[in-house]
Amino acid sequence: MAKWYHKDLLDIKDLKAEEIETILDLTSSCKQIYQRQIKKFPTLRGKTVVLLFFEPSTRTRTSFEIASKWMSADLVNVSIAQSSVVKGESLYDTARTIEAMGTDLVVVRHRSAGVPHTLAKLLSCSVINAGDGAHEHPTQALLDLYTIRERLGRIQGLKVLIVGDILHSRVARSQIYALQKLGAEITVLGPSTLIPKGIESFGVKVGTSLEEELPKADVVSLLRIQKERQERGHFPSLAEYAELYGINEERLKLIRDDALIIHPGPTNLGVEITPKAAEDKRSAINQQVTNGVAVRMAALYLLLGGGQENELVI
Repeated sequence: MAKWYHKDLLDIKDLKAEEIETILDLTSSCKQIYQRQIKKFPTLRGKTVVLLFFEPSTRTRTSFEIASKWMSADLVNVSIAQSSVVKGESLYDTARTIEAMGTDLVVVRHRSAGVPHTLAKLLSCSVINAGDGAHEHPTQALLDLYTIRERLGRIQGLKVLIVGDILHSRVARSQIYALQKLGAEITVLGPSTLIPKGIESFGVKVGTSLEEELPKADVVSLLRIQKERQERGHFPSLAEYAELYGINEERLKLIRDDALIIHPGPTNLGVEITPKAAEDKRSAINQQVTNGVAVRMAALYLLLGGGQENELVI
């Protein structure tokens, strides 16, 4: 029986380890629906979910859409480009409009950190953070952890290497919080301009080279390089980044056979990872996409399905 006492899912930082484990355990139950010929059950029938994405998204938006539909919720997908936001409607007015329509849950993504938290204070309905600025992306971290546990059987004691733009990555922040709460050891690696100053104070080690760190890692987590960052001069070129920090065929040989490679997607093939490396048996990139739907089903259930007292039946 799932135990959950939060109105919203806004970040990993404020979750307890046992609450993270609750979501991961429930995800295993949700994933059973993949084995069914008809992938739909009535758990959230009569509930209304609104997707409010102020930033482009394919994987996150689509997985929330599928998760909502498989659980029989009524889904409203707001197109920001065609909404009153372009006419100057404030976030407060948008929130009140959503509330007035009898919405039960809002999934929001925004370029500015803190927007989901603001909405959660304004709304009596539940809010899920689908990524806010460089702050957090909790459901991405949860699906990453589920994938790790599914493939390696545990998280406690694993050595995880996170490679890329740590400074601006909401995925990295959520991963670090979640992995630490469940007992993993974390090393970060990337251009010095993209490593936050003082990150060691969070109990994270800073690596110096892939060649040194890859053989020690149980999990190699690659972050997407956002090309708009390159224009700001954080590193000389994408080619140089690939040369120093990309996973290619030679570096693939340094990764243990029992290790795991993950990436939140979309991948910049040839930058963070080569096409051949992305298809390697140690890569779980496609598995992460599959697990994304199951994790978001679990989140929707906990917030809308009576997680304190009702057992999920698939």
